[in-house]
Amino acid sequence: MRNGRVVASPPYPIAVIGIGDDGAGGLSADAQALIATADLLAGGYRHLEWFPDHAARKVPITKQLNELCKQLEIAQARGERSVVLASGDPLFFGIGAYLSRHFGRHRVYVLPHLSSIQLAFARLAIPWDDAIILSAHGRPLVPLIRSALEHEKVAFLTDDTNTPAAIATALLTAGMEDCDVAVCDHLGGPGERIVETTLSRLSALRFTSLNVLLLLRSTPRFPTLTYGLSEESYAHLRGQITKAEVRAVSLAKLRLTRRGVLWDIGAGSGSLSIEAAQLSAGRVYAIERAGEQQVLLQQNIASHYAGNVTLVPGEAPEALANLPTPDAVFIGGSGGRLAAILQEVNARLPESGHLVLNLTLLEHLTESMTMLESWPYWQTEIVQLQIARSAPLAGRLRFTALNPVWILSASKRGPQ
Repeated sequence: MRNGRVVASPPYPIAVIGIGDDGAGGLSADAQALIATADLLAGGYRHLEWFPDHAARKVPITKQLNELCKQLEIAQARGERSVVLASGDPLFFGIGAYLSRHFGRHRVYVLPHLSSIQLAFARLAIPWDDAIILSAHGRPLVPLIRSALEHEKVAFLTDDTNTPAAIATALLTAGMEDCDVAVCDHLGGPGERIVETTLSRLSALRFTSLNVLLLLRSTPRFPTLTYGLSEESYAHLRGQITKAEVRAVSLAKLRLTRRGVLWDIGAGSGSLSIEAAQLSAGRVYAIERAGEQQVLLQQNIASHYAGNVTLVPGEAPEALANLPTPDAVFIGGSGGRLAAILQEVNARLPESGHLVLNLTLLEHLTESMTMLESWPYWQTEIVQLQIARSAPLAGRLRFTALNPVWILSASKRGPQ
């Protein structure tokens, strides 16, 4: 230890150094010193071009990160010093997190630069402690749309596919108001450009791939957290959809957790999956065997921006094999394999998990109750819903009855 600082002995930690668009000239003295002693220097092609005269062995970073790790391991085995260059803060949607997981955080030393988000808000002199940060860089855009709709101040990391124009179009289509936006291009470099405009005008503008998009909403319209939407809200096949009232009660009985996992077995058009995903922000796996229903389910996922719903094509229980452990399970259809599905749910659903079934046949209700009562630690409840909806008749009002449904809910409890 020297002057209160720990001096590393071989094997040296892998230094992961953040760098800005101003290149080597924007680095601190500590960062420059580490780079100067490197035997291996890794980074994007743009980063390596800033060090043309460096004597180190240079390793360009590509999508094959396992090759980078192999080269770093070889360097460590030789007792060499390795430096990895990354844009901005390497632990902010960057390679630093990957290397820390792969090698262990005690083998990685991170020296961050200002992140693009910090610079973007600084250029506008706007505080960002209350902003939500969304990365559309190399990621699908649809799962991010609802998060953007639910916040006043949003920053997007973009890429060549999810450009500011593409994001603006998606947000306007999803119902966002025409708010103020700013695109911050090539921050910190000689080509820096800040464009302040509106969401509607943004769709016609073009930028380089190195940009950050900020949404600054003064009078935001937030999406309504609604469940039990009408059947007309979803594309469905010949009325094969969980009715709104039944869906609402079923969702209440599932006791969804904020970040939990739900299996929706026999998902059909996906109405319950979509509303469960919007209520809990967890992960929903919609298992559906019929090809026609799968097409409609995907269509509904897209139109409702339910990016946390994953379609699992196939038939239960086999289709459940590789899914993560559920916190809750909904069975809307069984395809004649109810007993086998319940056996799998009993084996996979952990203690304190919740199971809900929608049943229209007395035989299925009896079969389900018999099986659940034969296993220890299950507590069950049955609700019968008999719904009648109002309908006009000759200027007056009548009620039309829907088929009755049994909602069987069960909780798995440990031994008392």
